[in-house]
Amino acid sequence: MKIIVYLLSSFGKDTSGGNPAGVVLNADRLTDFQKKAIAKKVGVSETAFIQKSDKANFKVTFFTPVEEVDLCGHATIATYALLLKEGIIKVGEYTQELKAGILKVNVSRNGIIAMDQTLPKFKNVIETVAVANILKIPVKWITSTEFMPRVVSTGLNDLIIPIDTREHLFSIEPDDKSIADFETEHGLDSFHIFTFDTIESNSTAHSRNFDPLHGIHEESATGSSTGALACYLYKNGKIHSKELHKLLFEQGYSMKKPSLIAVSLGTVGQEITKVQVCGKALLTGKKTIEL
Repeated sequence: MKIIVYLLSSFGKDTSGGNPAGVVLNADRLTDFQKKAIAKKVGVSETAFIQKSDKANFKVTFFTPVEEVDLCGHATIATYALLLKEGIIKVGEYTQELKAGILKVNVSRNGIIAMDQTLPKFKNVIETVAVANILKIPVKWITSTEFMPRVVSTGLNDLIIPIDTREHLFSIEPDDKSIADFETEHGLDSFHIFTFDTIESNSTAHSRNFDPLHGIHEESATGSSTGALACYLYKNGKIHSKELHKLLFEQGYSMKKPSLIAVSLGTVGQEITKVQVCGKALLTGKKTIEL
C-alpha cells in the first residue's frame, strides 16, 4: 500500500523557518500501527491523519515517530492550510475531533489558520532545583526571573520554565534521556523554556521546546505549548488586557529555523475563556510511503 504524505512548514518567519509537519488525507482505513509506521518514515516531529467524523467536520489524529499525541498545534495549522489549498474546505469556521476534545478552527481569507485550544489547567509547580539539575544549568538562571516552573495544560501537559536571558536559553544542551525520564515521572508532554529577552521588540517571549519522550529532541515551533505559555504569563500578571489579541512568540532561532507564533486570549474578569493559536503553513513537497 502506498500512502501520499503532504509536507508543510508552519509558523515560519520566512522560508527558512517554521516547523515541518506531515499530513495524510483520507486516513480512515489506516490503523494506529500503520499511522505510527508512516510517521516514523516521514521523520518529522508530527504527522497528522485526517478522517471522517460523526461529531465534527473532521477527525484528526497526530503521531510522532514514537507514539500518538492528543494535540499538535503546528500540524493542525498544516492540516487546514492543506485542506484549503486542495479545495476541500473554504474560508470559514470548522470543528475538529481530537483526543484533546472537540475544538474549533477558523480559516481566514489571507490563509491564516486560527485553532482553539482547551481552556488552561494550571497544575503542579515543579521544584526549581530539580529542573535546573535536569537541564544542567545554574539554579539562579531560573530563580532570578522571579517565576517558578509550572505544568500548564491547554491540551497537553507542558512544563513552562523561565530563563533569565536568551544567551542562557541558547546555551542549554538538552540531555534527551534525563528529560524523557523526568517527563515520564511527572506525566509531562514537553519542556517549554522561555525568556523575555526577545529578538524583536514586539515579541512577548522567546522559547525553546524539548520533548524527547515522544521522540522530539527539539522543536522549532510548538503551537500547543505556546498557548500554554501565554496562559502562564497572563496568570502571572505579565500580559495586560490590551495585549491579549496580539501576542507574538519567537521560537526556532537556536535551530536556525526562525518561527513566529501568534496567540490570542479571551478573558472574562480574570478568567481565561479562550485560547487561540494562529499562523500560516507553506506546502513544501510530498512523500510517498510504502507500507
